[in-house]
Parts: sequence; C-alpha cells; structure tokens
Amino acid sequence: MSSRPPLTVLLASPRGFCAGVDRAIQIVERAIAKYGAPVYVRHEIVHNRHVVDRLKALGAVFVEELAECPVDRPVVFSAHGVPKAVPAEAKARKMLFLDATCPLVSKVHVEAQRHARNGLHTLLIGHAGHPEVVGTMGQIGPGAMTLIETVEDAETFTPADASRLAYVTQTTLSVDDTKDIVAALRRRFPHLAEPRKDDICYATTNRQEAVKAIAEDAELVLVIGAANSSNSVRLKEVAERSGADAAHLIASADNIDWAWFTGVKTLGLTAGASAPETLVQGVIAACRARFNVSVHEVVTAQEDVVFRIPRVLEGV
Repeated sequence: MSSRPPLTVLLASPRGFCAGVDRAIQIVERAIAKYGAPVYVRHEIVHNRHVVDRLKALGAVFVEELAECPVDRPVVFSAHGVPKAVPAEAKARKMLFLDATCPLVSKVHVEAQRHARNGLHTLLIGHAGHPEVVGTMGQIGPGAMTLIETVEDAETFTPADASRLAYVTQTTLSVDDTKDIVAALRRRFPHLAEPRKDDICYATTNRQEAVKAIAEDAELVLVIGAANSSNSVRLKEVAERSGADAAHLIASADNIDWAWFTGVKTLGLTAGASAPETLVQGVIAACRARFNVSVHEVVTAQEDVVFRIPRVLEGV
C-alpha cells in the first residue's frame, strides 16, 4: 500500500490546443519542411515558450518586426493576426509570406472592416497592447476604432454619433467580463450594431466552462499557460470566481510550489489554448511522484473543429 497521501485530479476537458493554435503550428512546421530553414515568424506564433522553443529547434526564427526579416526567406504571421500594414509591407518588399492568423480572429477583422465601410465607429472590447488587439485596430483607419477595456470605459465613452456605433471583441476574453461590458454599451447605445455571432471563440468559451465544472470541487486549480497568454490568464480568473480555494497559472510542472498542496485533496487541472498536452501530462507525473493520484476527466464539450492550412502548404 502506498504511503503517499491521496490526491484526486479533476482534469478539465476541453483543454490545451485549439484548432487555431494547431493550424498555426502546422503552418510553421510545414513551411520549414517545404522551404528549409530558416523560416521567419513575426511575433511568437502562439504564446507558449515550449512551443516556440521546439519550433526554434526545427529552424524557425522569431522576430518582432518585418524589418528584421530578409526578403529571400519565408515569413509567417502569428495566430494573433497583424495590422493590414504588415502584409502590405511584405508585398512591397516582394516577400513570401504565410498568414497563420486564426480564422476566428480573421472573422473579427472582417467585421471591423465592414463596419468602417458602413460608416460606423467600432468599439473593440479587449486588452491594450495584446497583439490580437493591435492587429484588429490596424484593420481600419486611425480614429475609426476605440478600445474599451472595462465597464468604466463603456460607461464613460463619448461618441461623436451615438447612432453610428458597432462593437467587436478580442477572441480570448472572459465571457463573463465581456458580458458586463456589452450590457453597459447596450444600455447606453440602443442602436449599437452587434456581431452576427459571438466574437469570443468557441475554444475560449469551452475551456472556461470546463474550468467552472471542476473549480467548485477543487481546493486548488492549476492552469498551464504563459503569463502573456490572454486565454490562460482568463482561465485562472474564472477558476478563482467559480469556487476554487486557490488558483495558479504555471508554465510547466517546474513552476509548481508544492506548499500550495498543503491540505489539498482535490486538484483541478487545465491548460490554455496555446499549451501542449505534454505539459499537462508532466504536471500529472510530478503529482504522481508525490501523491497517490487518481485522475478523473471532466468533459463538458466535444470539439471537432479543424481549420484548413494555406493551399500552398497542402500535401507537405
């Protein structure tokens, strides 16, 4: 009989990679296979150091600006999307570029462009500085979009014409937080044009619902993901609001402070949309080394979404 204390692990499902992340990683891998190394990637392809390091080992070179890329090598745009000026610059320099923007982010770009054509001022609900927000705001001309980060922003925004407004959202936000901001905007601006379908992506919503399902029964929830990963940070916040005694965001098992486990009999475990499953299994293995672990997968949704890769990379 094991002398290790018992630990029940409630494993959230869905968790980890979403279709957009999987597609973006495949684009880099296939580009390296087709064109050889190096292949340049503007910004982290997804916000996860382990993914980035693995792609670096294959021959990817990560840069922040297109100016850092030579014209004779392919460049991939990250899953977060880029301002319209970036592909325009790549075309002007006659570069071979591949767009790994998540199709759900591209949908938001199309919505913002449509609103601009219709003469509407667009409110973007999101977080300043996030690359997805930078990319979305760069889809239309200066002054045609206003960033709304909080309910207070929604309450104090003063439009030039309250009858000519629309809103879009960053895809990786908390559903609950966005709901409060949207409610404030709807109340103030009855003519507000809304997305035809919720902009927050299915994967973000599904992972948040799965965390809600495990948090109430767990003394501790661990979310595997990067500190600069918006959807991972939101998962930690959702866990805290949904009944977990404590929640921590960790990059991998190496970041666990085992003092967190004092008095813990049930651990909730999930991973952000940019975190590979190997990191989840690494946390479970680290727990098994210290506890008599029983794993129970809590499934709240089934995901079967697949996004096509660019035609030029098909068959690679």
